[in-house]
Amino acid sequence: MTIDYVQVGQRLRAYRIGAGLSPDQAAEQLGISRAALYNYERGEGPVKLETLERIAELLETSLPSILGVGTEYFSSAIAYFERLRQIDAAADRVVVYYEPVTFLLTSDEYPKLLQDMLIEGLPEKLPNRRKAQLEIENLVAILSARRSTIAQGGPSFAGIVGATQIRRLLRTGLIGTYDLSKPQRERRRQAARREVERIAVIMENEPMGIQIGVVDDTLPNQTFEICRGRDGSVLVAVSPFRLGELPNVRLGVATVTAAREAVDLYQKLAEQMWSRAAKGVSGAALLRKCLKEPQI
Repeated sequence: MTIDYVQVGQRLRAYRIGAGLSPDQAAEQLGISRAALYNYERGEGPVKLETLERIAELLETSLPSILGVGTEYFSSAIAYFERLRQIDAAADRVVVYYEPVTFLLTSDEYPKLLQDMLIEGLPEKLPNRRKAQLEIENLVAILSARRSTIAQGGPSFAGIVGATQIRRLLRTGLIGTYDLSKPQRERRRQAARREVERIAVIMENEPMGIQIGVVDDTLPNQTFEICRGRDGSVLVAVSPFRLGELPNVRLGVATVTAAREAVDLYQKLAEQMWSRAAKGVSGAALLRKCLKEPQI
């Protein structure tokens, strides 16, 4: 088996960040220099399998996941979205099914709003709450870096969203908990309306490299992304993590795979959903119809 050490290094970085370890901490626990760890993460030179096994054990993953053999598994949202950031940077096209919003197309105010939602959704008696808050800050920073890839003319983007999920968002508002005052809930509903209106404007203007389709139906709960690399490779990422109302980034297992069967099945699913989607001006009209409906 030929090992792509650049890809191995990217996975190592993603899993390390997800484990909450700095380069110094990881190197110390592995008994290697920080320079050696940096070389591994940059994909410079071969790494002994015994070393990779020790790294996988430290980062609580498996050697096959580190090597990219079969499916990569992520129980950490930070690791998963860092891995997507890496993949998007090398992609020429991404097809994303998201619900109910995709961070990649949200407004400039959304990162702070998402951070607020995630923090207010933390269990009241969560041990080491400060650590959880720092992890949320790191996650939002990674998401923002990933979004800039699209904004700065990165891969072309095709997004699919369900109108049912949009209606639910508008009724609920961008909240992390129901335990908010009535004025707070109303402000969050207005924030949700602004994000939906933003997508409607994007659909009307159809900027180069961005397409969005709205399906007037209830769609799957798990989101997915199909990434086509500039080298022709195709990966599928499937995620239980949610970045809209009542977001979840603490529990779940996401996957990334290049398995032919998985790629084919998700490509067919995306084609079916895209063929049913309203696009352009008609898609924007569907979103505005949702905006006008009574928010009971």
